[in-house]
Amino acid sequence: MKTIPLRTLVREPLKVKRWTRAGKPVQVTDNGEPLWVIQPATTQADEERRRREIDELLDEVLRSPRSKISLVKIVLESRR
Repeated sequence: MKTIPLRTLVREPLKVKRWTRAGKPVQVTDNGEPLWVIQPATTQADEERRRREIDELLDEVLRSPRSKISLVKIVLESRR
């Protein structure tokens, strides 16, 4: 994450635009105190890829064999 003062954001917005377009978040500070975090907007393709990856992970979990130990036993053992 890049950190810049507010003055740099006002004077050089193209620099911040370039960083966010590259996918890097930018933290804006005023007198060393953080004000904002400017994050790149996710594109539709990024969101679709993210959802597809999540679905693949969940499908993999559902295909795995079930545990022989019940959840109640696991919780009770963790409380001891």
